[in-house]
Amino acid sequence: GDTSYFGSVVGRYANRIAKGRFTLDGKTYTLATNNGPNALHGGPTGFQKRLWAPKVVSGPEGDALELTYVSKDGEEGYPGTLTAKVVYSLRADGGLVIDYTATTDAPTIVNLTNHAYFNLAGEGEGTVLGHELQIEADAYTPVDPTLIPTGERRPVEWTPFDFRKPVAIGARIDAADEQLKAGGGYDHNYVLRGKAGELRLAARVTEPKSGRVLEVYTTEPGLQFYSGNFLDGSVKGKSGKPYVRRSGFCLEAQHYPDSPNQPSFPPVVLRPGETYRQTTVYRLTVAR
Repeated sequence: GDTSYFGSVVGRYANRIAKGRFTLDGKTYTLATNNGPNALHGGPTGFQKRLWAPKVVSGPEGDALELTYVSKDGEEGYPGTLTAKVVYSLRADGGLVIDYTATTDAPTIVNLTNHAYFNLAGEGEGTVLGHELQIEADAYTPVDPTLIPTGERRPVEWTPFDFRKPVAIGARIDAADEQLKAGGGYDHNYVLRGKAGELRLAARVTEPKSGRVLEVYTTEPGLQFYSGNFLDGSVKGKSGKPYVRRSGFCLEAQHYPDSPNQPSFPPVVLRPGETYRQTTVYRLTVAR
C-alpha cells in the first residue's frame, strides 16, 4: 500500500518520463502513466512492488545482501527482459554501499535509484527544514508544471536552489519562485560536478541539534533532491508517529528525469552485451 516509495529500489526508470512515451531505435513505446500525464518511478507496479530474490554474498568488508529481480519484456511497457541486481553492504566507516548492475536481452532504457527518506533528528521529531544541506552542483534541471525537465541546465547562483554552501532546507523553500511552486518545494534534479562513472561526493547534510551527518557519494550524473512535500501524515512510522509534510528528505542518485526524450541529457539506453552499473553510498557519521 506504500505510495511514497519508502526505502525502495526504484525502476525500471526512476523519476518521470513525459507522457509515458519514448522512442528507441525508431520504435515508440507507451508506458503506464501514474503521475498525472507522466510515468513515474517505473509505473504503478514498478520495482518497488516486486518481490526480489535475496542471497547473502561475501563482500570486501564481510557479508552483503544481494537482491535479484528479472523484469520481463513488456512489463509496464518497457522493452526487453532486464535482469537487475542490487547489493547492499556496510563499511566500517559508517557507509551503506548500494551497488547496482543490470543486463538486458534487447535494447531498453534503465535508470535505477534508492528512495530512502532521512530525518537526522530522529523519527517523529518534526520536519527536516532545519537540516543544513550542501549539494555539489552548480546547475539544476528546471521543470514544467508537470515536473518534466524543460531541457535547460540552469545555474543555481542567485536562486533558492543554490546549496553549494550549507543552507537550511527550509531557508528558501517557500520563496516566490515558480520552480518551487511547481513541486510544492524541492523536487528537482541537480547536475552533479565531476565525472559520471567515478564515485564522488554529491551531497552533505547536517542536523545541528543532534550533530548527525549524512554524506552521499555516487557514480551517477544527477541527484534528485526531494523535500517530502507530498507526505501528509496519513502514514505512520515504525514508532507509530505520522510522517507529516516535509518530515523526511530524499537524495536520489540517478540519471536525469525524462532522459529518453531529451537528447542533450546523458544517455540511458542499455543494449545486449552491455552492463548497467551504479554505486551510491550513504555514509552516516556524527560531527565532532
